[in-house]
Amino acid sequence: MGQGLWRVARNQQLQQESYSEQGYLTREQSRRMTAGGISNANHRKQAQGGIDIYHLLKTRKSKEQEGFINLEMLPPELSFTILSYLNATDLCLASCVWQDLANDELLWQGLCKSTWGHCSIYNKNPPLGFSFRRLYMQLDEGSLTFNANPDEGVNYFMSKGILDDSPKEIAKFIFCTRTLNWKKLRIYLDERRDVLDDLVTLHNFRNQFLPNALREFFRHIHAPEERGEYLETLITKFSHRFCACNPDLMRELGLSPDAVYVLCYSLILLSIDLSSPHVKNKMSKREFIRNTRRAAQNISEDFVGHLYDNIYLIGHVAA
Repeated sequence: MGQGLWRVARNQQLQQESYSEQGYLTREQSRRMTAGGISNANHRKQAQGGIDIYHLLKTRKSKEQEGFINLEMLPPELSFTILSYLNATDLCLASCVWQDLANDELLWQGLCKSTWGHCSIYNKNPPLGFSFRRLYMQLDEGSLTFNANPDEGVNYFMSKGILDDSPKEIAKFIFCTRTLNWKKLRIYLDERRDVLDDLVTLHNFRNQFLPNALREFFRHIHAPEERGEYLETLITKFSHRFCACNPDLMRELGLSPDAVYVLCYSLILLSIDLSSPHVKNKMSKREFIRNTRRAAQNISEDFVGHLYDNIYLIGHVAA
């Protein structure tokens, strides 16, 4: 009986000592974390040249200052970086609060060049009173006009001095712009074959696999919905450009622009066959190789097989 009571008392004593040691470790860790936090805060303050941005973002003098930090309290470089992520509408709204910052020309220049990568006016000496903010509004207005009437849109750009009256300059503008309606653009290029010629030469298909190069081509110059003279013109121009970009490959494979033309048509037909839900009996790889080599006999069977695999795995070349 005495030994049992002694064991119970001994166990209670050991538990109290264990709790005491854990409490000591907890207090010691807390003191170390506090000291480390103070040290890190001081280090941040010293690294920022006396401007404690972390403290600035965390503290507010009153309830009215809760929320987003006043950009005028930050270094100008940091403020411009934050505002550079805004689009034109949000930047105009920001200028109501931070007029000097949001009206900065560098911000509007970045917006212009990120949306319209090439304009003739970029390479000219700016006229007196030039403003990138005003230029952005004119580019936006011209793009909307182009999407309604392509000829009027191009004339608008020329009247404002944004584009030169040159097929090459118009082609560069189209190539570097993603805000133009592709249906209107297709109509415009069908009518302006001189612009289309310069637009094709802007593509670089060097060391690209044929189906991938054809996809890239049709991303910039959309294919018509139906077969016709315009589609034949696009494939012909692409074939010549692809051969010009890959002369060594053409000699190695024994391909000519006419052979590439045949391959492109075969790829388009195969894309339709494999992707259309109306075609139930899909073309097999063996059938594609047989049909393609019947039209272009000098092409190796392995190369044609790789073409089929690309369409089967990646998808339509003109989607």
